[in-house]
Order: sequence, then C-alpha cells, then structure tokens
Amino acid sequence: MPRSLLILVAVVALASWAWRGHVRAEDGAWLAQHARPGDIRMLSSETCPYCLAARRWMTEQGVPFSECFVERDAQCLADYQALGAAGTPTLLVRGQRVIGFDRARLREILK
Repeated sequence: MPRSLLILVAVVALASWAWRGHVRAEDGAWLAQHARPGDIRMLSSETCPYCLAARRWMTEQGVPFSECFVERDAQCLADYQALGAAGTPTLLVRGQRVIGFDRARLREILK
C-alpha cells in the first residue's frame, strides 16, 4: 500500500474517533440538561458489559438515572419480564422502553 494511502487512512480514522468523542460529549451535555430525576430507569444485569458502559457514561456526563439489577431485585426482574425485554440494559425513559443504550433514542424521547 502506498505511504500516502496509509497516511490518509490514519487521518480519516483519527478524525472519525475525534468526531465520535465530540458527539458523545454533546449528547451527554444535552441529556444532563434535559433529563430530570425519575426520567431514566435502567434495568441492568450484574454481568452485562453494556450496562457497565452505560452506567459509567451517564455518571461521567452527569445524566440523572436510577438503576436496578434483575439478579438482586425481584421487582426489577418482574418489570423486566413484563416489558418483554430481550436484553440488558433495558431503559425506561419517561415510560417508554429502550432496549440497549441508545443516546439518540434517549434524546428523542426527552425532547
């Protein structure tokens, strides 16, 4: 592969990485400003890496949310089953079910 092509690929990859970081931060600021306590409830599993990532991101961004674990909390498990959830995290955002952590969907619901 020519050296100039390798440089181009590296520049594009770096720009893409930077853009994703910018969008994540912008989403975080928006959600932190518009979400109120009680708006977001995350039904999690103790072994779910996606739950861990969502929890860390929302905490770092200052997005208010509550969380329960299906393995430890009978009501959480009952809610999870009643929602027909297919995986964790499952979020309840102002009463609407969101399977997986989808920042764009959270923004859409909170508008």
